[in-house]
Amino acid sequence: MIFKRRDRRGPLTILQHAVYPKGGWARAFHYVKHRLNRLPDPPEKVARGIWAGVFTTFTPFYGLHFVVAALIATMIRGNILAALLGTFFGNPLTYLPIGIISLKTGHFMLGGRFHGAENSLLQAFLFAAQDLWANFGALFSDRTADWNGLRMFFHDVFLPYLVGGILPGLISATVCYYLSVPLIRAYQNRRRAARMSRWRVLKGRKKPADAGRGSD
Repeated sequence: MIFKRRDRRGPLTILQHAVYPKGGWARAFHYVKHRLNRLPDPPEKVARGIWAGVFTTFTPFYGLHFVVAALIATMIRGNILAALLGTFFGNPLTYLPIGIISLKTGHFMLGGRFHGAENSLLQAFLFAAQDLWANFGALFSDRTADWNGLRMFFHDVFLPYLVGGILPGLISATVCYYLSVPLIRAYQNRRRAARMSRWRVLKGRKKPADAGRGSD
């Protein structure tokens, strides 16, 4: 196949690059910033896409963040690609503090209290995914589906996370929006000025050549 990788990556390599990208997080950050700055849409539209992506990282829809970010960007008329790139605000270094803040805020808003250990957040989502898969398989076998675990997960984790992520998500996304607009506008203006400068240089070179042909 034309686009097939020459070096096949194993599961451990894929996991390693997910936690720590090849080249480091600094290189990954500069790549995302470069792609955002080169988007052709107006700065406000690109920034609205970033807003959608950052806000999405505060939702508990793990595995669906790209879809959720694209939907939000469509609703607020933001750049969809910027929304997808904006989801990189959530990464292995930030997901845990985002989750803990969202859960504690959600339990407080719902009148409860967060009793879970910080290192059990990922485990809770993994167990919920396993229960969901097991119950799905029960539909095609003689096993009985058990929804108690998922019911507890919804009330203890998912719902507080969903509610509690709204406020910090709005704050973080709005801060990123107002920081992005002037940066993107300045970059686009600089690129536009560079293109105009190159165009003037090419035009200046073309005039003597045209004059020489006219004299012949």
